[in-house]
Amino acid sequence: MAVELKSIRYISYKIYNVTSIKKRFGFRVVLTLEDMSERTVQHSGFESKNIAEKERNKIIAKLENRTYIVYTHIDVKTYMEYWYEFVLPKRLGAAGSFDVYKNCIFNHIIPRIGLLKLIKLQKGHVSKLYKEVYNYSKSVAKCVQTTLNCALDDAVSNNFIPQNVAKGETLPVEKSKGKSIKTIEEKQEEMLNSYHTLIIDERKTFSIENVAMLIKESKGTPIYMHVLFAALMGLRKSEINGIKYSDINYIHRKLKLEVQLGKKIGVKKEDVPPKTFTKQEVALKSKSSYRTLDIPDLVFDAILDQRKIYEANKKRRMNDKTNPFQDLNYVCCSSYGRPRSRGYIFKPFEELKAKTGVPDLPFHKLRTTYSTILAKNNFSMKAISQLLGHSSEIITFENYTDKNEIIYDCLTELEPIISKLIPEDKKTVVDCTDIETDVIMDEFYKKLCA
Repeated sequence: MAVELKSIRYISYKIYNVTSIKKRFGFRVVLTLEDMSERTVQHSGFESKNIAEKERNKIIAKLENRTYIVYTHIDVKTYMEYWYEFVLPKRLGAAGSFDVYKNCIFNHIIPRIGLLKLIKLQKGHVSKLYKEVYNYSKSVAKCVQTTLNCALDDAVSNNFIPQNVAKGETLPVEKSKGKSIKTIEEKQEEMLNSYHTLIIDERKTFSIENVAMLIKESKGTPIYMHVLFAALMGLRKSEINGIKYSDINYIHRKLKLEVQLGKKIGVKKEDVPPKTFTKQEVALKSKSSYRTLDIPDLVFDAILDQRKIYEANKKRRMNDKTNPFQDLNYVCCSSYGRPRSRGYIFKPFEELKAKTGVPDLPFHKLRTTYSTILAKNNFSMKAISQLLGHSSEIITFENYTDKNEIIYDCLTELEPIISKLIPEDKKTVVDCTDIETDVIMDEFYKKLCA
């Protein structure tokens, strides 16, 4: 059980003169906190009055600059455990992302720097941490970097530390074998020298022919809508499972994404009805995931057909008292109206790949293929990021377009995205309907069927 730490934000202070304390010298600081209560902190143990006076002057400067820290005894382990238990759950809605942070905190950050005093943490400690984790796993190192930066940003805002020492600390950037590590400046210069270069590696995505075959052969199967939403709209599995008919604007053919299905943080299996533990409505991955998208014609027509099936199942099972129809309004659901879990799609998609003979790539690669098609049609990284529900175009650049090298307008820095990955409390729905992807995807599919 983590210790709950209370932030100490003071509105005024009083610092007393140096005096003799137990045969040595020291002084007291009295803080008036935001709730008008007072907290007294004693600084003592100085060998001479002169040394105590110098320390008092330093404390006055910190008090004036609002960098005076009361919690000097907290170690990194205590703070990270507190942040994980009391702060992080308020920032994240689904358990998936929460588990990623948990792994970073308890398997990597705490074992390596947990015994250090939070106030004593330095850039060198952070750099060493990143290097060790990077040698273990590059992807885990990125998550550790994000986790530590977010936690320390909160520590600064709550007056646990004066500054975030992890800010600006980057992961090792390696060249190919036998070559030295590139600095950020070298990498930036290299990329800017090849401005507007676009080299796409399609080996890690489905080909256009593959997508056409998957769409064609999945029709009539329980995962047909999943394939359409992923391949032609770039949606995540959990987002697809959370789509309801009420989220669709049938007049303007738009889809508003506001929820996904998954596990809720802190909820145990026994707390929810049977077979619903992984199918709970939770917040989307980040504030950028709340978005409105145009629906391509093929997908819209399939939604209308699926609605007819939904209503037929509902009518057929209306009087079934043993297994009644659950009228929950989900587009992707069983014949009883029950929502699907993330893992549901695995087996039928494996069977679909075996039947069609397409490359053995995971379902998520349909989303990657979608972004690659848009990139090849000269969509900007910013537009693709908005459509995918990402916080930054750099995320799309690194992870989803399968490019060896791409330069886009206004690339001013290459530092990893940190606090943007954690959603703010207030969500804003990004309207992506002015980005005419529906036209591109409709033309794309017509060519496939020609």
